[in-house]
Amino acid sequence: MSSGFKAKSVSEQFATAWRSKQVRLGFTMTLVALVVALLGPYFAPHAPTDLVGTAYGKPNGDAWLGYDLLGRDVLSRILAGGQSVVWMSISASLIAIVIGSALGVAAAYLRRKTDQFILWVTDVFIAFPDLILVLLIVSLLGREHWLIVLTVAIAFVPGVIRLSRSIALGVVTQEFIEAAEMMGYSRTQILFKEIIPNILTPLLVHLGIMLTWAVGMLSGLAFLGYGVAPPTADWGLMINENRAGLLIQPIAVFAPVVLIAIFSLGTNLLAEGVGRVTARIEER
Repeated sequence: MSSGFKAKSVSEQFATAWRSKQVRLGFTMTLVALVVALLGPYFAPHAPTDLVGTAYGKPNGDAWLGYDLLGRDVLSRILAGGQSVVWMSISASLIAIVIGSALGVAAAYLRRKTDQFILWVTDVFIAFPDLILVLLIVSLLGREHWLIVLTVAIAFVPGVIRLSRSIALGVVTQEFIEAAEMMGYSRTQILFKEIIPNILTPLLVHLGIMLTWAVGMLSGLAFLGYGVAPPTADWGLMINENRAGLLIQPIAVFAPVVLIAIFSLGTNLLAEGVGRVTARIEER
């Protein structure tokens, strides 16, 4: 009913957002990090676990960024270490946005006991700090990749529920929702074909913000020793592994720090820029 018009307006909003310098800068930084993470392994001169030099060796012609604590090529580990950060952060954010938006919209539309129950469960999870909750679950159940992704997603879901519910409350009272009910649309059709398309833009902006949070949290977990297990190449894990030799071989620490910062800052600039542009469009 209203989905086609709204989908068109969303595309127009993002076309307008692309004219923003902040959006283009954020997109470029994010793209750089993604290219390094996804294509880097194909250009790595060595396998990330190969011992090819001396511990904390300086950069030279064979190793442009030097060697890490075990004599592994830092450049090879940098090029191979971004995949886990990228796919895990994107997966956690997508899972959180799908589950959270579905529950938030259901709470806003169904009201009464459903709304009360969903909000009560949400408040229980919000009471736990995100990082503490993730550390608790991972330390108890293990460090498998899928478990870390699911745990980070669970930590983000309450925020998505709150956001989607608050936005959906302004949509469920609109006339086109009443018309859909009178035409005999099922609740599922109304939720996913009428309500969610009309709150899609702020959810996509929040997805970008969550991606920034996920990168920081996953890198932090790896740094604390609760993320990807060695000897797997991972940007966050590299910081933890090589921090003891910071004064001897600083590149082994600063290189992954720079790439994590580029990815985090890029996604943040992109999401914030799109949010500002779409807010200005809606004010007109």
